[in-house]
Amino acid sequence: MTAHTDQPIKTPPRAPSPVHGFGTLAVHAGSPHDPATGAVIEAISLSTTFAQTAVGKPVGEFEYSRSSNPNRNNFENMVAALENAKYALAFSSGSAATTVILQSLAAGSHVISVSDVYGGTHRYFTQVAKAHGVKVTFTPEIEVDIREHITESTKLVWIETPSNPTLRLVDIRAVATQAHEHGIMVVVDNTFMSPYIQNPLDHGADIVVHSVTKYINGHSDVVMGVAAFNSDELNQRLSFLQNALGAVPSAFDSWLAHRGAKTLHLRAREATTNATAVAHALEASPHVIAVNYPGLESHPHRAIARKQHRNAMGGGMLSFRIRGGHAAAERFCQLTKIFTLAESLGGVESLCEVPSSMTHAGIPRDQREAVGVFDDLVRMSCGVEDAADLKKDVLQALERAVAEAEGKTTTGNGVDGTNGSNGV
Repeated sequence: MTAHTDQPIKTPPRAPSPVHGFGTLAVHAGSPHDPATGAVIEAISLSTTFAQTAVGKPVGEFEYSRSSNPNRNNFENMVAALENAKYALAFSSGSAATTVILQSLAAGSHVISVSDVYGGTHRYFTQVAKAHGVKVTFTPEIEVDIREHITESTKLVWIETPSNPTLRLVDIRAVATQAHEHGIMVVVDNTFMSPYIQNPLDHGADIVVHSVTKYINGHSDVVMGVAAFNSDELNQRLSFLQNALGAVPSAFDSWLAHRGAKTLHLRAREATTNATAVAHALEASPHVIAVNYPGLESHPHRAIARKQHRNAMGGGMLSFRIRGGHAAAERFCQLTKIFTLAESLGGVESLCEVPSSMTHAGIPRDQREAVGVFDDLVRMSCGVEDAADLKKDVLQALERAVAEAEGKTTTGNGVDGTNGSNGV
């Protein structure tokens, strides 16, 4: 390993401690009453441009909606409050947020990432980042071997915790401590947990990112992303790129996401209750090889969940390996009556999918399996339906899928799982 010459990062001042609790902030942060009408819900400002009283002197703070918009600003203020951050910037998707952060690095920079990341992030790191001279090294045990991968060019460490789709956890503080000793920033993708369950900035991360499409919006009707942080310098750099690259959300999407986030704490709690019930049912089933859920005491990183997650919550996401191989995994997702076979997660409705052929199909099989993404793995997003109904649905589909697979094949996985989507 080459010694790193950068000065240690000085953790920027944190945002002021919130006076109110999370639920109160979710409802009221970034939601001023309209001074003209008294409306308690903001209007949607669809205008692309704003009048000026003289050249270079707009009526208010807005000039052009790509640069800033009232709805986007209010949404960003709300997310900053929920993530205990000083700043937040919204983007047209979670992938756009990733793009802007990576574009902020100089050509020749090096990034260290956990191996089991979202398929779209893996695609960007391996097929796009290298096009502008950024190299990415993947590691399965980032807390253990981060120092082995640090070079003179290392500028960023990328973490997903929990990871997608194996629900592995990373000790954010342990990684941030090592990275900051070498002047390296730490980014945490917090999509699976949401700001309600986990606040990475409080554990030493420099930037937290979300696919707003998932839990923050929570209603499967908006594609958006967001990044939150405390550094003034980062705000200048990333807000410049937000405007220059132009990957910004519409006013209407910002308004919808802001409305959705007002119930985030309620939805996250109910999703956790439901996922916990389903995880226990799966763990007790003879048709299941293994269950990945950080709310279970059997989870190998349960101690991290107790330290980093609000009330040690497990969240609404889980995955499991089904007996009967890939055929059983596919059939399970077709036999559920409440869980819908679909990509994405974090909405009020429950979803299930087979990562090897869907969200992670773009990752080579050997790399997928090295981090536990086998062809028999099923990923589930538990919504806010009744827990008893979800549990019943899972058990009936499980029994039928395994019985059918055992009746048709005795060769195990038997399917290569290499076809499918682009890992979106």
